[in-house]
Amino acid sequence: MKSSWMLVAAALFALMGVLVKHASTHFSSAELVFYRSVFGLLAIGGVIAVQHGSLLKPLATPYRRAHFWRGLSGFVALVLFFYAIARLPLATAVTLNYTAPLFLAVLSAWWLHEKQGRGLLGAVGLGFVGIVLVLRPQVQDQAWLPALAGLVSGMLAAVAYVNVKQLGRLGEPEWRVVFYFTLLATLGGGAWMLLAGFHRPHAADWPWLIGIGVTATLAQLALTRAYHRGRTLIVGALAYSTVGFSALYGLILFGEALPLSAWTGMAVVTLAGIWAVRSAAPADSL
Repeated sequence: MKSSWMLVAAALFALMGVLVKHASTHFSSAELVFYRSVFGLLAIGGVIAVQHGSLLKPLATPYRRAHFWRGLSGFVALVLFFYAIARLPLATAVTLNYTAPLFLAVLSAWWLHEKQGRGLLGAVGLGFVGIVLVLRPQVQDQAWLPALAGLVSGMLAAVAYVNVKQLGRLGEPEWRVVFYFTLLATLGGGAWMLLAGFHRPHAADWPWLIGIGVTATLAQLALTRAYHRGRTLIVGALAYSTVGFSALYGLILFGEALPLSAWTGMAVVTLAGIWAVRSAAPADSL
């Protein structure tokens, strides 16, 4: 099934989150965005050059503005997401970021003019109940800013996914979409580092930094293929498997024991997201 590429992306994104959380003890969010992007840029650029015999010619596109908006929304979402990962339990940060399908359901109905099924408003309302439950421990710990960053990253990720879908309808291949997103993220992260300063990596840091870039690039390719070739409904639902992977990794690798309200909120957000993407799609897209 073409939509199952989202499962591959989810597993890789969860692994990337583990690497980011570990590396965030030594590097800022801006630095991690840069390293995540620059290694990915080199990888995807090399693949394009080998497969097509050149780099510049295959990247020619009449849809530069669409690529720019996809790249910008994705870049800002990524910065906020990394910031949240560094300061929140991994599962909490990922859950807030993966409110994206809730926002995607609304945007698909409004922006892409996809037929809206019954229950969309109820699903979105339920999702925000779940968000409140997830945020409750962070409010008690005065972690408002990273929690808000995680939620906004989900909103912007939904915008990026809509842009991916639009570029797919325009006939843009997934590798070109990923390249331009990674290019913009590299330039943005690099400029941020020049302004905010950076730390010189030691030899022991490079495997983590390279791992972030590799897992992120492979995950982005799988995600883009899923949204290009799969069904929005199924892909949006499968995205929530990242929450499960992240919760497991956080518990085993970081000893993150979340309160019952947070686990309940994660379950509610997941159910609401699946309900929302079902409600936002016509019956024949199941």
